[in-house]
Amino acid sequence: MADEQAGVPADLGEAEVRAAKLRSELQHHGWRYYALDAPEISDAAYDALLRELEAIESAYPELVVPDSPTQRVGAPPLSAFEAVAHAERMYSLENAMAPDELDAWLQRVQRESGGRSIGFVCELKIDGSSLALTYEDGTLVRAATRGDGVTGEDVTANVRTIRSVPLRLQLSASDPGTAGRVEVRGEVYMPKASFERLNAEQDEKGLPAFANPRNAAAGAVRQKDPAVTASRDLSTFMYQVATVRALGLTGQRETLGWLREAGFRVNPDIEYCAGPAEVRDFCEKAVARRGDLDYEIDGVVVKVDSFAMQDELGFTAKAPRWAIAFKFPPEEKTTVLRGIRVQVGRTGALTPVAEFDPVLVAGSTIARATLHNEDEIRRKGVLIGDTIIVRKAGDVIPEVVGPVERLRDGSEREWCMRAECPSCGSAVWREEGEVVPRCTNAGCPAQRLERLGHWAARGALDIEGMGPEIIGRLVEQGLLHDVADYYALTFEQLAAVDLGRTKKDGSPVLLGETVAEKLLASIESSKTRQLSRVLFGLGIRHVGATVAEALAGAFGSLDALLVAPEDELARVEQVGPKIAESVRAFADNHENIAIVRRLQSAGVSTIEERKSPEREQTLEGTTWVLTGSLEGLTRDAATAALKALGARVSGSVSKKTTYVVAGADPGSKYDAAIELGVRVLSEAELSEALQSGVVPEAVE
Repeated sequence: MADEQAGVPADLGEAEVRAAKLRSELQHHGWRYYALDAPEISDAAYDALLRELEAIESAYPELVVPDSPTQRVGAPPLSAFEAVAHAERMYSLENAMAPDELDAWLQRVQRESGGRSIGFVCELKIDGSSLALTYEDGTLVRAATRGDGVTGEDVTANVRTIRSVPLRLQLSASDPGTAGRVEVRGEVYMPKASFERLNAEQDEKGLPAFANPRNAAAGAVRQKDPAVTASRDLSTFMYQVATVRALGLTGQRETLGWLREAGFRVNPDIEYCAGPAEVRDFCEKAVARRGDLDYEIDGVVVKVDSFAMQDELGFTAKAPRWAIAFKFPPEEKTTVLRGIRVQVGRTGALTPVAEFDPVLVAGSTIARATLHNEDEIRRKGVLIGDTIIVRKAGDVIPEVVGPVERLRDGSEREWCMRAECPSCGSAVWREEGEVVPRCTNAGCPAQRLERLGHWAARGALDIEGMGPEIIGRLVEQGLLHDVADYYALTFEQLAAVDLGRTKKDGSPVLLGETVAEKLLASIESSKTRQLSRVLFGLGIRHVGATVAEALAGAFGSLDALLVAPEDELARVEQVGPKIAESVRAFADNHENIAIVRRLQSAGVSTIEERKSPEREQTLEGTTWVLTGSLEGLTRDAATAALKALGARVSGSVSKKTTYVVAGADPGSKYDAAIELGVRVLSEAELSEALQSGVVPEAVE
């Protein structure tokens, strides 16, 4: 068979030698192209070498090896991502949000050094997704996400498709990295140009655009089909070796050099700084040129260079003391405020939203931002027609900073809240002492959309896939009026929903049979949700998730709750007179009761099953707070599991809090726990507590 193919050796031995040489050549040229951006041969010449290797491996399948350049894409679609433990914990970093905070950190490090000279390495903080690559005897065997820092998800099949990730380390046989296990860490990201192309393709297909390159990169790494990951044009920058001592490396600069030699792509904009003044200078220059780079950055990571000094400085419970992330100030852009639109919420709340000329801020284009209320507009002094400054709070939420008054030409005008609802024309009422006016019409169409979305949301009935676009189309086509209508939808109705977009041939984009089938299954599944989630989903004013749980626990059924007197409702813990009045008002409305009866007729459970505890209530009397992203289980699942053991789960930290569980990127709740001396647990410790029923002892 082999001798029938042009260019393929007829002898197995010759084929093996030629295949090995081709792999070596392709690895070298791939490294030059993807890691160094300095190719030595043309793309056509590289492709010719690859085709020759593919032909040999096709003729002699026994010569195929896992680290062959031909094997980057070839794994079947994944059904799930397995959890894997990191060689060492992947810590998050403390943030310096302003230059003075960076100075304070630099001074502390200098002070703790006892007067010794300290060098720093400054690296651009790539706005991507963290990645850990494990090599055994020089060959890539596993790639994992950061997860909670201790455990991540195995995404090896997907990461093998990324060209800048070497399948085999490019080291001499004498290098210690070629023997045993080495774990390398860095960031996977999507270049700006690739992100723009991806969103153009999404638009052409009639699909929603991705919010920013970071989300697009993280989503691409977690695709079930590696071929999809391969099509997303991802790249990497590596900057750390977890098993650094085994390689005999003594500092960060030396580590970066080793990574380059091993074949990894290392950011060229890294600088050694002999002291604080040089660190500050690097950060200032990085802020100034962030927009000129072909990838997104959101700060600078400053590290003590010497590993010996890093060991002396050590770690806090959350982060290393020898490194800090200097976060850039929010990127601010100017644009023109064209108008203020009033948005109507599910409870009738009217919120003014600024609409301005689209502008690219922190990686994504924004054209709207909430102005919260009329008083806030007056405080900021914003006029329609103003040139305004916009940014993203925390690099996430769009906000209007204020007007550029010196650019006014006299054509600008004030805005006032109308006396009627923009959706239904009903009277607007503002309760004394409140800043938010409300529409008084319970049948308001805008409120209907918000109520329908709230019912389907994750914290309520969790109808997966039922997003704002589909809900809006169902309302427009007369299929949804209230939440009980979800349970009357048919397969034929859903499959035929027109999404309001057209294909290239001009035909409409329909929801389709596959999505319709999934939605119906999710709707059916929602019938068995807990009573507390049904209560929350009904959107009773002032009844959030925690109050809904308290009411469900106190009354046991929706029928019992709806007939309870106001004073009895008020006696329930966490309820009180104001919430009791709101619940009573809901129950006294005959339209609300009619919806409840239709839900019950459709089979939606409105009774709280009070089973005797299946597990001993070993955590009874303890109060827990969850913060940050949990990787091994959802926030809802963790909450349910803790409550099954008798624990109370709260949304805020106080002196009464027993434990705070900190996942990835914990927020202010973590800081509050440290300040109050509350014990902080990792997700791994939470998992151990849920399995054994006992919180593991603190490690001194």
